[in-house]
Amino acid sequence: MKSDATGRVDDAPTGVFAQGMSLEDKAALTAGTDMWTTAAVPAHGIPAVRMTDGPAGARGPNRSPSVALPSGIALGATWDRQLMVEVGEVLGHQSRTKGARVVLAPTVNLHRSPLGGRTFESFSEDPLLTGQLAAALIRGVQSQGVAATVKHFVANEAETDRFVSNSVVDERTLRELYLLPFEIAVKDGRVQALMTGYNRVNGVWCGEHRELLSILREEWGFEGFVVSDWYAVGSTVDSILAGLDIEMPGPARTFGSHLADAVRDGRVSEETIDAAVSRLLSVFERIGALDDDAPGEEVSVDLPDHRAIARRAAQGSMVLLRNESVLPFDVDSLRTIAVVGPNADQAQIMGGGSATLEPHYRVSPLEAIRRRLGDRVEVTHEPGCDTTVTLPSLDIDLDEAFFDSDGNEVLRRKASTTRFLYFGPPSEELGDRWSMTATGVFTPTDDGVYEIGLVQSGRGRVLIDGEVVVDGVANPPPPSTRILGFGSDQIIGRVALKAGVSVEIKVDLSNESAPILVGAVVGVRRKPADDLLSRAIDAATKADAVVVVVGTNDDWESEGYDRTSLNLPGDQDELVRRICAANPNTAVVLNAGSPLDLPWAEDAPALLEIWFGGQEMSDALVDVLTGEADPGGRLPSTFPLRIEHTPAFGNFPGENGEVRYGEGLLMGYRWYDSRQLEVAFPFGHGLSYTEFEIGLPSMTIGQTVVVETEVTNIGDRRGVEVIQLYVEPVDPDVMRPRKELKGFEKVELGPGESTVVEFVLDVRAFAYWQPDGTDYGAAKERQASMQISAAPDEPEELKPTGWTVDPGKYRVHLGRSISDISHTVEVTL
Repeated sequence: MKSDATGRVDDAPTGVFAQGMSLEDKAALTAGTDMWTTAAVPAHGIPAVRMTDGPAGARGPNRSPSVALPSGIALGATWDRQLMVEVGEVLGHQSRTKGARVVLAPTVNLHRSPLGGRTFESFSEDPLLTGQLAAALIRGVQSQGVAATVKHFVANEAETDRFVSNSVVDERTLRELYLLPFEIAVKDGRVQALMTGYNRVNGVWCGEHRELLSILREEWGFEGFVVSDWYAVGSTVDSILAGLDIEMPGPARTFGSHLADAVRDGRVSEETIDAAVSRLLSVFERIGALDDDAPGEEVSVDLPDHRAIARRAAQGSMVLLRNESVLPFDVDSLRTIAVVGPNADQAQIMGGGSATLEPHYRVSPLEAIRRRLGDRVEVTHEPGCDTTVTLPSLDIDLDEAFFDSDGNEVLRRKASTTRFLYFGPPSEELGDRWSMTATGVFTPTDDGVYEIGLVQSGRGRVLIDGEVVVDGVANPPPPSTRILGFGSDQIIGRVALKAGVSVEIKVDLSNESAPILVGAVVGVRRKPADDLLSRAIDAATKADAVVVVVGTNDDWESEGYDRTSLNLPGDQDELVRRICAANPNTAVVLNAGSPLDLPWAEDAPALLEIWFGGQEMSDALVDVLTGEADPGGRLPSTFPLRIEHTPAFGNFPGENGEVRYGEGLLMGYRWYDSRQLEVAFPFGHGLSYTEFEIGLPSMTIGQTVVVETEVTNIGDRRGVEVIQLYVEPVDPDVMRPRKELKGFEKVELGPGESTVVEFVLDVRAFAYWQPDGTDYGAAKERQASMQISAAPDEPEELKPTGWTVDPGKYRVHLGRSISDISHTVEVTL
């Protein structure tokens, strides 16, 4: 078998890898053996291959620390393809340090509604921006000998009823929006693996959808393997015949030996198994995994280069939404800075669910500001209000010990957080029934009553100095949506502690009553004061400058459930209003993973969105606040004025297990722009600390349309701009969005510097999807047979199925956002 420099295998004969293998061996390869590992066939030199979760970094099976990269929406806000290649290289390298050859990333589902629970995990509401950034990240990942896995295929934009929901979406909307990022990932990114969604599409489960998987392979030329989402395979025959290749996790429930039985009784041909196995092993050969003896040892590797890339990604994601000459702060003129807000002393660097991992380090905005500026400026802090649902976990050194059902210690290791999550037992020697203890030392900073919280998946309890404070064993709490929907409600105990007096904290946890994953979140905090708001206002009034850090956390944004409101949790709106009124030199910082309702936005002297920015988020924030870095981000999704204005309102998250994509093509900015609805902040918006001029564009028309424009930094400092190109059909034959993004380029220039930006628009930049008109044609024939005349302007013949470009005029818009257009030129096709 021959491959080119990109790893593409040419003319690979179907079933070539299955030759000489027994049916049992081949069937075994169609299912995992445990939570993360594929089957080994030693007799044929095929090792087991490990997979790892990965949207925000490579977690690894045993939760060892890894690089925490910015969340998907933050990466989308960079609008930076080259940076995504570097981020992908970090993700691929970190996957290898976890002994993994397959990483389950990126997530390319679209931001259909800002209330989507995994909005933070995906890139954008636009399919082109999503697809091109994902393809660049995929190329970076796969350069490290790791197969990227694009997910979740397809129309998987809601978490409510996600295991049973049916996405009802028309063919044209599927093609032009929701399938497009996957198509780009396949054709441009050459992605090696694809994960199907839990949901159904128009009544058919994604893992059994022959039509969709046929588009993937026969139309797009996908040469990788298709893996199920975890526990998502519901059938043996329908799934394998549709084109699903491997069921995860193991042991097998529907594939594996069940497929061998299906071959023996004639329900499935052996050639079908051969094809699935060959697709899987072909990928393993391309990435070099067949040369491994077994999955490598999981280790934690913290490299300076990785820190630097994570830092640049965080800087490049931060969107300056508003600035009344407040930022950057002139630090030399400041004596005091008040850092206010419930997220100020919390390192909220990632959302909840399978995208979480244990970072190499966590740094809160308050800690970063104190560390960087505290020797020059007095830094004060007040939370201002309390938004806590799950009490914050502790970042302390812990000793973990794991025991089998007989109480024998099997494994001992170190941990650094009181968030525990185990996708399967940490050691095979633990068996089916196991338990663990984690012991560490907590030193309070203040006298007072401390609250101790426990959320569990399994059975757990928390002890302070040997005394049980929270007991989820004797009194298990009811279930909730926490811990990926498998966790319990939080139970809270209280204990009086003294400042500076260390206590032992011990967590006991067993896998009793935990069907899929075992976990616990143990939180500790001092009981809040009653006058939080007045204390914050007083601190802001006395300070020369104020940084207000507000937002959400993984209680509000997580896999497993959708948000119910665009509002900031708790009393944060009132906090922002009062602080902005108290001090005009205030910068409001949004630390959240999706758009929010910001009724006070016009009152904020400066407003900066930092998303869930990974382990370097807080230091990158200081870089931007002080002007060491230009805020490089632009909005990848619209910030609406209110939830009722959003395109999916009334159709999200669905009802009775059905999710109707009733807005059709008018999703995201396409809705607001086409209907000329006012928004809080438009798609593509973002300010710089300098000014740019976009020159008059020139256009060359041939096989493609080439648009060139000169961009000049006319300000007095170095900065970043994103030039965006939108196409508008002037008089379309069918309904089309008013403008659609068809190109973007990010530039960084010093004062007075210029560069020429080029956009190459192919046929697809002007095309729309023409569905099969068979039913319409039959209806026209019936109309004719009834002697009913057609309207004069109706076409006599149906247009061909597929991507279609109507002759006529198109406007090409160049600007800084969907609503900030600098130049418009017309082209006639």
